[in-house]
Amino acid sequence: MFKIRTTVRREHFTLEVSIEMANPGVLALFGHSGCGKTTLVNIIAGLLKAEESYVEIDGVVLENTAAKVYVQAEQRRIGYVFQDARLFPHFSVAGNLSYGLRRARADTPRMSFDSVVSLLGLERVLERRPHQLSGGERQRVALGRALLSQPRVLLLDEPLASLDAARREEVLPYLERLRDELSIPIIYVSHQFEEVLRLATHVALMADGRSTAQGPLETLSLHPQLRSIVGPEGIGAVLVGLVEAADEQTGLAAVRIGENILKVNLRGIRPGARVRIHLLARDVILATMRPEALSVRNILQGTISRIGADDSDTDLVYVDLGGARVLARVTRAASIALALRVGMPVWVLVKSVSIRGHAYVSNTPDRE
Repeated sequence: MFKIRTTVRREHFTLEVSIEMANPGVLALFGHSGCGKTTLVNIIAGLLKAEESYVEIDGVVLENTAAKVYVQAEQRRIGYVFQDARLFPHFSVAGNLSYGLRRARADTPRMSFDSVVSLLGLERVLERRPHQLSGGERQRVALGRALLSQPRVLLLDEPLASLDAARREEVLPYLERLRDELSIPIIYVSHQFEEVLRLATHVALMADGRSTAQGPLETLSLHPQLRSIVGPEGIGAVLVGLVEAADEQTGLAAVRIGENILKVNLRGIRPGARVRIHLLARDVILATMRPEALSVRNILQGTISRIGADDSDTDLVYVDLGGARVLARVTRAASIALALRVGMPVWVLVKSVSIRGHAYVSNTPDRE
């Protein structure tokens, strides 16, 4: 359980946030630069004091200004990873990792040195110094050091911001492993939606020092505030489905979304796995009659649940697929010509290749 309520007033900025989530897994604080994300995590870490604050993590109250409760930063058992790795240059990788162990309390459950090295793939660099590492390797060492301090929560403040695209892709799978294999709650700060898609289980949207919306990512993907952050090209629905079959020869997996099956390019996936798919509104085509003899692999049946104006020339059409909703961007002219209306049955067409880059996988079998 995360319960975070805080108020900070500065001359030109006010942070007023209230977030409460049960068992969030990875809580992403998402918003434009300057909206107060780093200020908030610094308060959680005990590095910054607020005029009014209540911070409770996993049932432990770390701060309550009303009751005059304030746990010092070094006693909060929080692992903090910054944008830059902040490794000790005179220590080897092994030395930096061991420093994390020295910070751990004796009465906390021990995450072993070897298990962290294996989890983060650091076996081959243990004797190197930080200047001999790539940016991605340095961030993995920083993660390992934080884990070995046996934290009750990990704070990751844009840990990939200083890396190029290739190094980000190197580190992201390890962050996914942290989420899937460890029970440590994570608060992840980012303004990159691709990272949020890959990692977050819950999201708190932030703007101008306030938390504007919060909840599961698949719910918030259709929230107007999210659209204002990701921009028109990033608008779309996040869908969570269950893999029913996978064909290694074609690379296509059959994923159940609501009452439909979506064919997605996913190699190495197995039946029973849950997957998250980002289906961009610009990639969705609507038809008022079932089309035939098309190369498109995905023809899904649904019902229009809402039509909203995107701008002066386009509409955003929400389609219920029987328990899941997708979003289509349609020109106003097409919307009028097709006489689209709420309650109307339609067919949703999506090329499998168009969603290849937007499929994010958790290989944890569905336990529901």
